[in-house]
Amino acid sequence: MKPEDLERLVTVEMPFGKYKGHVIADLPGNYLHWFAREGFPPGEIGRLLALMREIDHNGLSELLTPLRRR
Repeated sequence: MKPEDLERLVTVEMPFGKYKGHVIADLPGNYLHWFAREGFPPGEIGRLLALMREIDHNGLSELLTPLRRR
């Protein structure tokens, strides 16, 4: 993980699927866990989804709050 990845979680939108257009940090935990079971997509989106899933799973979503205020 790179420090700028955290900022990307609050700025990059989901490009496809049920939550298309939602910022990755706003995706529901069950959707992130589904990806963990079924497989993350390749590339940056998959990497960011995996990171957000770890943050959500460990109850650390509040770490992103200061980044949302920018």
